[in-house]
Amino acid sequence: MIIEENHELILTDEQGKAFITLKVDGYTLKKLDQVIQEYPRLKVSNFIALKKAIAEKSVEPIEIGFWNESIELTISNDFMQASLTIRETLHHIKKHMIDIQSSIKKLLQEHHIIHGIQPFDLLSLSVGKAFIIAQGLEPQEGEPAQVRYLEPAEKKPVIREDGKADYFDMNFILEIHEGSWLGEKIPSKEGGNGFNILGEIVPGKKGKDLLLKYDPKSAYEVEEDGKIVLRSRLSGVIGEVNGMLSVKKHLIIAGDLGLETGNITFDGSIQIKGTVMAGYSVVATGDISIESLEGVNAAKLIKSTEGDVFIKGGIFGKGETMVEACKNIYIKHVNDCTLEAKGNVIIGFYAISSNISAHEVILDERRGKIIGGKTLAIQSILAAYSGNDLERKTELIVQSVDRLLLIDQMKWNAEKSVKQNLEITKLSAQVDQLEQLKNNMNTHQIAVYQQTKQKLHNMESEAKEINYELQKLKKLIQEAKISFIQITKEANAGTVIQIGSKISTLSKRKNGKFLLENGELNV
Repeated sequence: MIIEENHELILTDEQGKAFITLKVDGYTLKKLDQVIQEYPRLKVSNFIALKKAIAEKSVEPIEIGFWNESIELTISNDFMQASLTIRETLHHIKKHMIDIQSSIKKLLQEHHIIHGIQPFDLLSLSVGKAFIIAQGLEPQEGEPAQVRYLEPAEKKPVIREDGKADYFDMNFILEIHEGSWLGEKIPSKEGGNGFNILGEIVPGKKGKDLLLKYDPKSAYEVEEDGKIVLRSRLSGVIGEVNGMLSVKKHLIIAGDLGLETGNITFDGSIQIKGTVMAGYSVVATGDISIESLEGVNAAKLIKSTEGDVFIKGGIFGKGETMVEACKNIYIKHVNDCTLEAKGNVIIGFYAISSNISAHEVILDERRGKIIGGKTLAIQSILAAYSGNDLERKTELIVQSVDRLLLIDQMKWNAEKSVKQNLEITKLSAQVDQLEQLKNNMNTHQIAVYQQTKQKLHNMESEAKEINYELQKLKKLIQEAKISFIQITKEANAGTVIQIGSKISTLSKRKNGKFLLENGELNV
């Protein structure tokens, strides 16, 4: 079929293929381009043959490309959108407006497109560019699941208006009974339905699910009033295992730990209503709370391998007492003993002749005193006073952190975390699928479901631990730049100020925040 013929060329359509025949010598690509502009349907794909024909002045028909459809409909794979492309000149569109509109309507009918048809103006369309002719209604995502847990006691002494630390009402341990409420999950909801361009219903998306994170050895799930409720399997104290809520065993000693009890090692938390007698030791995996107002006198060892230590009445160590905590130590006062915490050491009133090691050492900034001994922190030391009028040697040391080494450790943990999260995503999807079918499962299938769920819990526990390490490393990297020693009232002569390798012994009273400025101590 001849599309155009003049004294210079013939342009034809042979079963969708485009051919050109040149009638004259000296024809140019520039002239041909002007012809092509008049036919948006023409797609020139064989430029080599075209150039050869012009160069050799060929009078034989040469295939130069193909003819596109005048109106092309494209439908997305999910049937949520349809686009039209019109390949005609504006002049042609104006001349055949009614026919084109009729063709579009017929094309939509042939493909059963009935929903979300968009209005359009043919005269404002860009020739050869697709435009949306039909748009489905996207399904809505439902409300996500909501999870909340029983909050543990806040382990922080309150500083009253008069400057005194109130350790006496400190809610250090939260006791739990068997069957107690530990948390709950309100399941996610289904979202509103949508429609595709064929008018078919597209089901709404269920909101994002969340898992209750808990230690299955100490807690269990039960459905109550449309919620998934978490309850305790045993009596004890609320705690945490690798970032997951748990209930730990809880031992209460009504009086003193001493001759009647002997030394105690316990897998759980210990609450001692009295004190730890001289020469005796207590070691627990969980928190240790010693509540006697008289404090501790020359006990040998008080150690929590996974939790905190709280001593309401303080310590008179007589050079014998060692207190260790995996997390934090909270204490009223310290005299002649050793404190070591991976977290922080928080002291209400004073520390005398003691060796203290922690991430941060914090005393009351209005009254807290550090006199004698060695206080070592990774990030900071805060107190009101250091040393005394007799210029007693008092060492305050904040360690320097190797940031490059920490960054390398952080990168290694981050790579491991990414791999674990991919596995968790896969397992989580499996648990979600099984969750939908659990009401119709046989005994074997239920066992598989429980095993998969347990595997997910274990992996999430490991991931939580790695994430905890990542956050800890991140914090150390950030704080490596701002390590300081702050004495708000009076740092007496004889106080040794050391940050990293920089050290200075005060020869007169000073106060303020001591830190490195341009690599040197600002003492």
